[in-house]
Amino acid sequence: MEEQNKSSKAKKRIFIVDDHPIVRQGLTQLINQEPDLMTCGEAEDTPSALRAIERLGPDLVIVDVSLKGRSGIELIKEIKLLGLGMPVVVLSMHRESLYAERALRAGAKGYLMKQEASEKVIEAIRKVVAGKIYLSEKMSDMLLDRAFSSPSEMKGEPIDVLSDRELEIFYLIGYGFKTKKIADKLNLSAKTVETYRGRIKEKLKLKDSEELLQSAIQWAPREGE
Repeated sequence: MEEQNKSSKAKKRIFIVDDHPIVRQGLTQLINQEPDLMTCGEAEDTPSALRAIERLGPDLVIVDVSLKGRSGIELIKEIKLLGLGMPVVVLSMHRESLYAERALRAGAKGYLMKQEASEKVIEAIRKVVAGKIYLSEKMSDMLLDRAFSSPSEMKGEPIDVLSDRELEIFYLIGYGFKTKKIADKLNLSAKTVETYRGRIKEKLKLKDSEELLQSAIQWAPREGE
């Protein structure tokens, strides 16, 4: 019995934050079959995740970018702001070229796509728990290239000019959400959302709401992208 307790204590405890129950279930099964890892809890949104993470003190948190209410990027910032100390790995359907650098700036230590093989997920968890950074080879090369390029040589996506919140609202517009729905989802006022819409149009040089909608539809990530 004592040996079992020691074994359990030796396992790294992982907390999962994703708004899809089936994803949480799949990750839980994947992680719990590893001899050195175990899940200690899960949540579908930022508020409940923060409460549980503070209470449980996991060794690592897995976060999706898209959550109910506030985004996973905002959750990562909160974890860092509160000084909770545990590393975060982002596991998302969003293309890493659009979100990996934002996630790292927010405080994450790893980023990988949901379509990656299960072995990659376990590899990322172990690497980050060990104090290292996990990115795909392609993304690592891209970030290194940016680091050693002059501003005039840097190549990025047009939407890189948007802040994290602006990008979040831009995607919601692309998913068909109206101003009031976006405001409700993000706990903002409709007036604030309209201000963000104006900033997005200005930054992306879009002349009106129709152009904004069409551009947002074009850029909004779809499942598997």
